[in-house]
Amino acid sequence: MVEQARAVIIGGGVGGTSIAYHLTELGWKDVVLVDRAELTSGSTFHSAGLVGQLRSSVTLTRMMMYGAELYRRLTAETGVDVSWHEVGSLRLASTKARYEELQRQAGWAKTFGLPLELISAQEAQDRFPLMTLDGVLGAVWLPTDGWLDPSGLAQALAAGARARGAQIRQHTRVVAVNVDRGRVTGVEVEARDGSRETIAADVVVNAGGMYAPEIGRLAGVTIPIIPMAHQYLFTHSMEGAVPGLPTMRDPDNLCYFREEVGGLCMGGYERDPAPWSLDGVPADFNHRLLDPDWPRFESIMEGAIRRVPAIADAGVTRMINGPEAFTPDNEFILGESEVRGLFVAAGFCAHGIAGTGGIGQQMARWIVDGEPELDLWKMDIRRFGGQYRSQKLTLARTYENYATYYDIHYPNEERHAARPLRISPAFDELKALGVEFGEKSMWERPNWFTPNEDGAGVSDRATLEALRPRGWAGEHWSPAIGAEALATRTHAGLFDESSFAKIEIEGAGALAYLQYLCDNDIDKPVGSVIYTQMLNRRGGIECDFTVTRLADDRFLIVTGTAFGNHDLGWIRKHLPDDGSVRVRDTTSARACFGLWGPKARDILAPLTKDDISDAGFPYMTAREITIAEIPVLALRVTYVGELGWELYPPAEYGRALWNALWAAGQPHGLTACGYRAIDALRLEKGYRVWSSDITPEETPYEAGLGFAARLDKGTDFIGREALVAAKAAGPRKRLRCLVLDDPRSVALGNEPVRVGGSIVGRVTTGGYGFAVERSIAYAYLPPADAAIGTRGEIDIFGVWVGFEVVREPMWDPEGTRIRS
Repeated sequence: MVEQARAVIIGGGVGGTSIAYHLTELGWKDVVLVDRAELTSGSTFHSAGLVGQLRSSVTLTRMMMYGAELYRRLTAETGVDVSWHEVGSLRLASTKARYEELQRQAGWAKTFGLPLELISAQEAQDRFPLMTLDGVLGAVWLPTDGWLDPSGLAQALAAGARARGAQIRQHTRVVAVNVDRGRVTGVEVEARDGSRETIAADVVVNAGGMYAPEIGRLAGVTIPIIPMAHQYLFTHSMEGAVPGLPTMRDPDNLCYFREEVGGLCMGGYERDPAPWSLDGVPADFNHRLLDPDWPRFESIMEGAIRRVPAIADAGVTRMINGPEAFTPDNEFILGESEVRGLFVAAGFCAHGIAGTGGIGQQMARWIVDGEPELDLWKMDIRRFGGQYRSQKLTLARTYENYATYYDIHYPNEERHAARPLRISPAFDELKALGVEFGEKSMWERPNWFTPNEDGAGVSDRATLEALRPRGWAGEHWSPAIGAEALATRTHAGLFDESSFAKIEIEGAGALAYLQYLCDNDIDKPVGSVIYTQMLNRRGGIECDFTVTRLADDRFLIVTGTAFGNHDLGWIRKHLPDDGSVRVRDTTSARACFGLWGPKARDILAPLTKDDISDAGFPYMTAREITIAEIPVLALRVTYVGELGWELYPPAEYGRALWNALWAAGQPHGLTACGYRAIDALRLEKGYRVWSSDITPEETPYEAGLGFAARLDKGTDFIGREALVAAKAAGPRKRLRCLVLDDPRSVALGNEPVRVGGSIVGRVTTGGYGFAVERSIAYAYLPPADAAIGTRGEIDIFGVWVGFEVVREPMWDPEGTRIRS
């Protein structure tokens, strides 16, 4: 028997029911949700139910805010009680660093319109009398947070979906996910009586929680999730544990609290987490818990007693030990997989209850419209590379994230688990030069080189050390960053960028295909390098990279290390079915070294017989040349604003090329440089970073990239219609360069920006420009507040620091250095 549905949702927890609710809200009636047991029988039923709205990213906070708004009205709408308690939340700080974190959070909240208030320790105790003041420096108070009954939430969402036509089938197990030519066609299900049937559908959503990896394997899709045993308990009734008591988190003591029937619910995140069932979740593990693990809970109990001493004598009524799905980076896994039409919404990492509303809303819009409304890159399944097919790697990264769940995570913090894994051909040479490695997408990449802390011949340690930014920006920082930036401006820098993602597109239809995807004109002569974006249908920037035309029918895309899977997914999603276009990920096939600076040509010229003069090798062109004995694809492009090339040898020649360049550069003051210097240099030049300065929510005109949008190129492209309308209407906001009055006050991102006493935006990226000797930040401002010369202020950890809007780029505004 075959049944037809528009969408099949697998999983009856809060995620699956929320997606069903929001799909039917958008008018999809033929939706079938299946669960192998009953609704809420996975992780939902044993969740603690806390709902906190303020998160570390703009998108996640907006999703949480929507969720809280939904939970307020859901009971009245569906008739099913979600037991929403809008009691507010407290988050305590018991260390100076934690208090700085609260100051930063209070700044973020201003940009969201969240009524978050920084309060004293005594004010926190007034709201939560059971707590002690021992060591507490302060707290933040958010009155619109709360908690609810997770099972009631799922049941209410299911009731709302049913009322609009969705079918919900319990005791219906998915035994196969059908795929034909890379596209999902439906599922095979088995009922409790053993009978089987096919449900045909163009959309299947894997919302299986900790079961999601097993479901994904049915379609050949890897979903990097590890179930972790998460524990919390309920106490007997306690004096002072009254209805209306706010929730409270004390991260320095690893614990959280809420009221429950006159007692407390208390849990936390221990340093020695317990992964569970790595060989697969048992087929009969429904509505079940694990045995309490009191020794592992001891550290959490000790912290809880330090903060709420009465817990020691209250007595425990019940310990909950339930597995929950965690991911390698502690973010949700959302979006369309490499199998077209197969979507994933899983890995909720213990904050899925708070995120349920936003998850359902964004997933529904992603399914219906082909793209989400918000920038979901940090939650997108495409952020994980093929290395996460290794459970060993997934486990190591997930374990590390869980164990540090409540830690303070300073900007530019590096993870250490499962390293090194992906290395450049010049890895040993970099180590010999004293590199301090960072990691991105499991690639080992130079952050800076320790010997350069002495000045690299362009400065001295004391002068550079005096530039160390105040506060958090000065953590994970080195004077070598400044030395390397200045050396690149003064002489030349050599950068290992082998981790850059490289994508080749070829075939008879390749040009037409790229013209359809890109906003710039790709029909340029062979050897041209074109800077372009790929847009969504709203005109927002989905991808940002260069396209090099290698032949009439062959093109090379170079994009950021972390964005390769994202961009590859976007490109493949729109591939024609006629076989006229072929796409390959060639990241590992070529190394990449950036040679930039005023002396770059002097260094390169003795190594090649090819003409590398400005006339013979102009800016934004590419050629195959020979350097020493090494064949190299050379691109005359820059991300630092200086003369130079990106050099792409086949990977097996990478080590030899690095050594040849390094030896030739020594008489000219060549310096080995890292990515942190690149960030300082690109800020001075005004180059954008996708996912921070530019996202799927901004158009090229708003981002200052209108020069790359060729509406008149003679072919239609995705987003063109929206771009025409946006140009006619004028920008809603403009990305502007802000220079801070205090050079040592450095913005990190998300800080509130105010003009004329009103909050008008938030910082996208910031840093110090060593050549211009100024602290630089970028932010979107309303057009009325974006004029050059406008004065305003940025909240840097509770201190409002003045700024001025300046014309960009600050470095080499005429572009003469890159074209020299």
